[in-house]
Amino acid sequence: MGRFLALCFGIVCYVLAMGALLYLFGFLGGFLVPKSIDSGAPGPLGETLVIDVTLLISFGVVHSVMARPRFKMWWTRLVPRSLERSTFVLVASASLILLYWQWRPLDQIVWCAGARWAVVAWWTIYALGIAILFAATFVIDHFDLFGLRQVWLNLLRRSQTEPGFRVALFYGHVRHPIYLGFLVAFWATPRMTLGHLLFAITWSAYILIAVRYEERDLVSLYGSDYLRYRRSVPMLIPGIPRLLSSLARRRASDSK
Repeated sequence: MGRFLALCFGIVCYVLAMGALLYLFGFLGGFLVPKSIDSGAPGPLGETLVIDVTLLISFGVVHSVMARPRFKMWWTRLVPRSLERSTFVLVASASLILLYWQWRPLDQIVWCAGARWAVVAWWTIYALGIAILFAATFVIDHFDLFGLRQVWLNLLRRSQTEPGFRVALFYGHVRHPIYLGFLVAFWATPRMTLGHLLFAITWSAYILIAVRYEERDLVSLYGSDYLRYRRSVPMLIPGIPRLLSSLARRRASDSK
């Protein structure tokens, strides 16, 4: 594939990824999209659960497998290295689109905020989660994360290099602010249905599993720098490990 065509491919994949990601927040929030997580006529419970869980797990499996270094080593024998990330983004976006298309609603209410202030609070938290997620992508390298940097460097005939390890803004408080943003967006809703709860539980579990593999890959990539960072900065919940450590030291001091 020519360098200019590779750039065009990367741009198309990026636009598709942004569209699929933005649709996700409309899908969960139930606004500005033709089909949301609770829209449509409910079907038989057993069939609905099988379809929805399969869709959720399928995305997780595809996303996790393609993100692993061993798969990347094999995959780049078939596609140019400059297109590896764009292809990953394309497949992940297609998996999301399939989920939106085939999702079956489970509209039983789990909780529902009645007071106006509570509704506003829930949507504010939801928007905050989305803001953290997107801002965190730019702190590390938004365009590298979604494959544009790679195809641009390829067009300029520059070597593909991994972004260096650095700690900035959100990453000084939690190691995975992007995942934190997703978790907030999954759970922050004034109207939680059974289908939304299934989505939130399944993908929260996926994140907690996936982050362990990602941490292992980061240790392999950055070595002692990442190990020191991991010891000093909590994974997903800011401040909690430090608070627990402080309480433990205080108890130890009181017992003397």
